[in-house]
Amino acid sequence: MEKVIRRTYSVCPVCGRRLDARIVVKNGATWLEKSCPEDGDFSVLIWKNKKSIFSWYGEAEELKEGESERCPSACAEGGLCPEHKNDTCCVVLEVTERCNLHCRYCFADKKNGPDIPFEELRREMAGFIVPGKTLVQLSGGEPTMRDDLPELVAAAKELGCKYVQLNSNGIRLAEDESYVKKLAEAGLSFVFMQFDGTDDEIYKILRGKALFAVKEKAIANCAKYNLGVTLVPTVVPGVNSAAVGDILRYGVKMSPAVRGVHFQPVAHLGRIPHLPRDESRFTLDELMLEIERQTDGLVGDGNLQPSKCDHPLCGFHGDFIVKQDGTLYPLTRKRDDAACCCCGAENPADKNREFVGRRWQRPEGDCCAPAATEDMQDMDYFLSRLSSHGFTVTSMAFQDAGNLDVERLRMCSLHVAKNGRLVPFCVNYLTLWKEPA
Repeated sequence: MEKVIRRTYSVCPVCGRRLDARIVVKNGATWLEKSCPEDGDFSVLIWKNKKSIFSWYGEAEELKEGESERCPSACAEGGLCPEHKNDTCCVVLEVTERCNLHCRYCFADKKNGPDIPFEELRREMAGFIVPGKTLVQLSGGEPTMRDDLPELVAAAKELGCKYVQLNSNGIRLAEDESYVKKLAEAGLSFVFMQFDGTDDEIYKILRGKALFAVKEKAIANCAKYNLGVTLVPTVVPGVNSAAVGDILRYGVKMSPAVRGVHFQPVAHLGRIPHLPRDESRFTLDELMLEIERQTDGLVGDGNLQPSKCDHPLCGFHGDFIVKQDGTLYPLTRKRDDAACCCCGAENPADKNREFVGRRWQRPEGDCCAPAATEDMQDMDYFLSRLSSHGFTVTSMAFQDAGNLDVERLRMCSLHVAKNGRLVPFCVNYLTLWKEPA
């Protein structure tokens, strides 16, 4: 028995044409189904019904017939279209095509071309930075391949950027402490670091070499210069899907140097030549269930909730304080909890930006000795501990050509700067596929 629960639009993963699509519950799971007159029928797993998809959708507005008719092509060609429903929370700026790894999974799949000239990047930033407001993510390629990255950070700050984030694999941060010092002095706010587990076998499969010691050294160097680090695992079924608990426990152990863990279930973008099979997908509800199971109560049922900034199927957030005994004090307990990163916000993108900025940026002087007793009911202690040992558990489930849903896409608040325009992340990196492998 099947039940159509929503209707939307998607694209053919082979030819790219826009298609009618429907969200269907059947066989104990939820699927996005679509049919292309040239390339045939596609049914893509999007939710394994480990949690109620009806509850998770909440009050998310359903796409109506005739809405967003030019999406995603309009946003790809001209930037955010008038029907886009969300403002910009974070801007991704690619600063290089070079990389010192060749990962099995990569959004960008760069070809090691020349770096983008400094002045060109500065002009791009001047076009999108709103003084005192913008969060820019310096990305690539691997941004630390640029020797002038500290100067780019300084330029962003001079233009009024409030938060400057570095997306990095951590290799140079581990090998070159003086470079980390320069980044901190230039005004870098925090580091978003690729971190797939605590077992080198995982890195050998996903990144081509053992890297755990490198990751630890990068965290140590960042901590020395008060740069907060958020760990970013790409979760791949059968590779590190059984390691999400170990990753979270490691992150908590490394607090306050580590500010949180941001899980990214594998999306088939960039370096993926074939249409993936359902067993290669790791759904958002499956991730939440595994976090709860694998952490033995460290993160409990209800502590992870959908954000009201993006579409509910795009991710989740959980807000915590790391207690002195290494356990987590949850601030997120239910959908309408005041700790929700942007609940009730007049501008959800602005509220979400400030939430992640405050949590991921490490405050000055957060290494003071802990109080003799821990009392979360004491407001002074609570606020101090929240500032020094705040910890987030978040996720972003990026879309690919198989599961792309225009209902989700029009709510995107993560935008890529490209030639003077802002493009939704999943549009910018959309990759069409050949037939299934």
